[in-house]
Amino acid sequence: MKKLVLIGVVIAAVYFGGVRTGLIPGQQEAGSNVGSGDQALVAAFENHQSNVQVQGSGTVTRILPDDNDGSRHQRFIVQVASGQTLLVAHNIELADRVAALDVGDRVEFYGEYEWNPRGGVLHWTHRDPRGIHADGWIEHEGHEYQ
Repeated sequence: MKKLVLIGVVIAAVYFGGVRTGLIPGQQEAGSNVGSGDQALVAAFENHQSNVQVQGSGTVTRILPDDNDGSRHQRFIVQVASGQTLLVAHNIELADRVAALDVGDRVEFYGEYEWNPRGGVLHWTHRDPRGIHADGWIEHEGHEYQ
């Protein structure tokens, strides 16, 4: 039964992400991603899952130094409604840096979740230049970074 619920949550997250990014035609309702995104993150964390497309929102709790090893990434920690924290690794070689980001700011996001014992990592928050992977994004103060 748990597996069926998890599959349903993941399908909902991918669907709403597809609507948001235009991959699936439809009209997105305001706030429709908050519950399903948080549930998908909680389920992925509890089940030690990776490579899961998730959509959600949260509050920035910490700004970290950029990761300059390999592709450069802007890094920050977000806490979602469930209390789970998530390291966001936003590729700033493929997308613009999230401008004027500060602790306490709200962000919305769509990207790929990777499990770790601290809450997980969100990456692929940018367009895929090869067009193979689902495009991700971060929204902050009305501006979308992709």
